[in-house]
Amino acid sequence: MRSAAVKAAAGVAVVVVAGVGVAGLSSKPSMGPAGPEYCLAPGSQATRVNQYVVDGYKDPEDTSRSLQQAIDAAANGGGAVVQLPEGTFMLAEPLLLKSNVALRGQGAGTVLKAGPGFLSSEGPFGGHPLITTNGANNVTIAGLTADHSGDQLDGNTRGRLSEFLVDVRHSRNALVEGIRTQNPFTYSIAVVASSDFCVRNNQTVADSCGSYDQLDGIHITDSHGGVVEGNTVDQGQGADGDDGLVAQTIGAEVFDVVYRNNNVRGGPHGSGLQLAVGKHSIRNITVENNTFRNSPNGIQTGYYDGFAAVRDIHVVGNSFAEMPGPWLTFHGELQNINVADNLYCHTGSLRLGDGPGNKAVNNKEGC
Repeated sequence: MRSAAVKAAAGVAVVVVAGVGVAGLSSKPSMGPAGPEYCLAPGSQATRVNQYVVDGYKDPEDTSRSLQQAIDAAANGGGAVVQLPEGTFMLAEPLLLKSNVALRGQGAGTVLKAGPGFLSSEGPFGGHPLITTNGANNVTIAGLTADHSGDQLDGNTRGRLSEFLVDVRHSRNALVEGIRTQNPFTYSIAVVASSDFCVRNNQTVADSCGSYDQLDGIHITDSHGGVVEGNTVDQGQGADGDDGLVAQTIGAEVFDVVYRNNNVRGGPHGSGLQLAVGKHSIRNITVENNTFRNSPNGIQTGYYDGFAAVRDIHVVGNSFAEMPGPWLTFHGELQNINVADNLYCHTGSLRLGDGPGNKAVNNKEGC
C-alpha cells in the first residue's frame, strides 16, 4: 500500500448561525443546463446553519470524530446544515449522514479526503464509503470534493464493491449536488435501495491505470423515483474506468428514473449507460438530451444472474459520438422501447431487439 500523510486543517467547534435560510439546499448549479425545477427531491429542508469552524490542525481521527459529532448534533436538534469551509479534511473513517441534515461545502475547495488509515475502518456494510446516508431520510450532500485517495491507498479490499465513494443507501428524499469525486477505487456516486432522489450537477472522473476495475460513474441500484441530470461523467481518463451511468437490479426493480442532460464518457471497460438486469425488471426509464462520447459503446442492456424484462424505456434526443461499438444495443425480453430523434456520429450501428411496442424512428447520422 502506498500512502501519503497530507496535512489538513480541521475544526471541532460548531457555531449556530441564526436566521440563515437554506430551504432544501437547492444550491446554484455548478455545471450543465440542469435547473432545480427538474428534481423533485429537495433533500434536507433545514434552515438552521451550523458552521464547522477550523481551529487548527487535527489528525484524521480527530477530524472524523468532530465532523461526525457535528452531524449528530445537527440531527439531534431536528436537522440543520453542517456548513464546511474551504480546506482539506482528512478522514480516518466514513461519515454517516443523519436524517434532516445537509452536509455542504463551499465548492470544489472543500475537500473530504480518505486519510492514510482510512481502510482500517468500514462502513455499515463492510465497505469503505467516504460519506454514506445509510437509513437516513431528507438528506443533502452538496458543494464539495470527495477524494477516495485510491491513488495513495490500495483500495482492493474485500468490501470494495459493498459500499461506494458517495453512498446514498436505504434513504428517501436524498439530494447529491455539486460534488466532485476524485481518485475512486469503487463506484463514484451510488444510490442503493432508495427512493425520491436527485443526483445533479456533479463531476466524476476515473483516471487510474491498472489499479482497479468496475469504476462506474453514477450507479443506481434497486431504487426508484429519481433524476440523474446535468452531471459530467468521465470514466475514460485512465485505463480502469467502466460504465458512465448504470441502472442495476439485484434485489428489487429499478423504475421511474430519468437520466437527463448529462455529458458522459464511459471508460475503456464499459458503456455510456448500461441497464444491468438481474432477476428483477427495469422499467419506465427515460434517457433524454444526454451527450455520450468516446465510449466503447453507447447504451446497452447487460444480464447478470437473471433475465428479467426491460420495458417502457424512452431514449430520446440524445447525441452519440466517437464510439467503435453500437450506439445502442438492447436485447432480451423487451417491451415498449422507444428510440427516437437521436443523433449519432462516427459510431457503430443501432441494435434493437424485437418486442411488442418497440420502435426506432427519426434517428439520424450527423456530425
